[in-house]
Amino acid sequence: MAELETTPNPVKKKIIAGVIFTIIAAFLASSVPTIEVAWVTAVLLLTIYLFAFEIVDVDVAAICIMVLLGLTSLFYPLMGLEEGLVDSSQIFNGFASNAVMSIIAVMIIGAGLDKTGLMSKVATFILKVGGTTESRIIPIISSTVGIISSFMQNVGAAALFLPVVSRISARSGVPMSRLLMPMGFCAILGGTVTMVGSSPLILLNDLILTSNQALPADQQMETWSLFSVTPIGLALVASGILYFIVAGRFVLPVATKKEDTAATVGSNAMEYFTTTYGFKYDLCEVFVPEDSPLVGKTLDEIEHSHRIRIIAVKQNKEAARIGPGSIARDTGISGNTVLGILASPKNIDKLVDEFKLKRRTELVTFADDLSPSKAGIGEIVIPPGSSLIGKSARDVWMRKVYGIALIALHRNGETLREGDGIRDMPFQAGDTLIVQTPWDALARLEKDKNFVVVTTEYPHEELRPHKLGWASLFFAIALSMVLFTDLRLSIALLTGAIGMVISGVLNIDEAYEAVSWKTVFLLASLIPLGLAVETSGTAAWIAEQTLSVLGDLPIWVLQAAIALLATFFTLVMSNVGATVLLVPLAVNIAIGAGANPAVFALTVAIATSNSFLIPTHQVNALIMGPGGYRVIDFMRAGGIMTVLFLIVSLSMLNLIF
Repeated sequence: MAELETTPNPVKKKIIAGVIFTIIAAFLASSVPTIEVAWVTAVLLLTIYLFAFEIVDVDVAAICIMVLLGLTSLFYPLMGLEEGLVDSSQIFNGFASNAVMSIIAVMIIGAGLDKTGLMSKVATFILKVGGTTESRIIPIISSTVGIISSFMQNVGAAALFLPVVSRISARSGVPMSRLLMPMGFCAILGGTVTMVGSSPLILLNDLILTSNQALPADQQMETWSLFSVTPIGLALVASGILYFIVAGRFVLPVATKKEDTAATVGSNAMEYFTTTYGFKYDLCEVFVPEDSPLVGKTLDEIEHSHRIRIIAVKQNKEAARIGPGSIARDTGISGNTVLGILASPKNIDKLVDEFKLKRRTELVTFADDLSPSKAGIGEIVIPPGSSLIGKSARDVWMRKVYGIALIALHRNGETLREGDGIRDMPFQAGDTLIVQTPWDALARLEKDKNFVVVTTEYPHEELRPHKLGWASLFFAIALSMVLFTDLRLSIALLTGAIGMVISGVLNIDEAYEAVSWKTVFLLASLIPLGLAVETSGTAAWIAEQTLSVLGDLPIWVLQAAIALLATFFTLVMSNVGATVLLVPLAVNIAIGAGANPAVFALTVAIATSNSFLIPTHQVNALIMGPGGYRVIDFMRAGGIMTVLFLIVSLSMLNLIF
């Protein structure tokens, strides 16, 4: 008894829930038609229990279920079965499935496009239009992904924008956990905008034609055209965006332990330098009007006297000047110039007041160049063998030649700053230089024997902008194959992925690193469960039992029940499998109730996109790792989205048809 009292509440809840799930399984076992259905139902309940209460990580839970299904091929005599629940030769088919191979391919394609710098430019554009506020970024990202996914597989659209969201998060400071779920949900919703947006809708017309063969001529259904579902899909996408704008601050996780954005790295770095060297600097952007007294002066004339450091300059329509070979101390300041300044808040305010400058509340011109993912503050030490010993920063034109702006110098336990003559002091062995620098410039200094770079935790990656042509070509080839041919989706996408590797956009190690193997194992391991639910007759039994309870109810109630069944099945099996299973059933129910069978069939195909409650959908599995989400996060945000989806889709279906 004493041991039970010391058990933590979360553990108690899991134990109690486990007992409840066991009782439910035992009850269902006594009412199911066959022993196969009883065992599959038990495994299904175990899966839901493991997912809902996070007994282990979701990918580990999925692998356990896959292995458990495989073991039934050994223990089936003891279980009262004639054979295993899933043929052992098919247990690992999920790893070679069209869906899993497609996800691997789109991850590699997305990484290739990101490596060229293209996604960085897209992120910059979105930040320019939407600023850095969550309420403006979410609608732009979500609507863009929603429209894209209406013409390509939603997981492809989500994977394509994953690096974009990552960069936006780094530059805006908005956690990825606040951006990825709205993007992912709207990618799923976007699949309902056209008849080629999702696999169930693509399949629907074939299922209708098959059903027509068994129907009399006067009851046969017309097939749907490409844009038949567009009003419904657009309403769903709009409702999803509106949902996150209104309720996002309540349902989205504030932060996650797994997130490690560049913004976080930058914030921690500034705290480190403040604590270690005792200075607090702000990074800001100021605009120089034509009538400002600052016009005509050089950087050298104002930096020392006003104790500031100018790290970026943009004059009129010229490109921003930052990094090696761009800014020198004799650079003149003209009217309509934008300056990026690093200094203490007091010195910035004094400069703005004295020279009638306009200080911007946030970075606009240099939002990309000075974002934490591209630039920041670092530490560099002058080693004993450096050729710079005896020379000053002014002597070597350090900012212009190396692209690093000296903002402090630490020597013999004392920290000197701008205004203390640090740029005129000859360097000594052991001097620590605190510099503001683009990360790519700092990466180059790691190979320079004149410096020892102390800062190692900073974002540095090798971009290959010269490979943009190849990346665009293979992306276009893959997309064209998806849209205009009947080639299997995975083959079309892998064509683009392998093209990225062969053309040198990515090397093979980078391609492997681009794949979220957690996502791959989660999806591949759940496919045997879907197979067991379908082939054992469990899905058909659940559908029949549910609909038999409804009896002679109004047509809209029957339609809602069909939508609810489709929603449930798509959580535990493939949406294609759920569609194939339920469309014939829905057609027969509609005919019996005097309703439009084509509309009931369409209800099934749309409702199989209502997969937000747990991370079993490909898109949700894709964003789970990068967003650091838990199952409870999907249940909280996805629960409301599931109800909203049903209300909007059923209302629009009845309004239009």
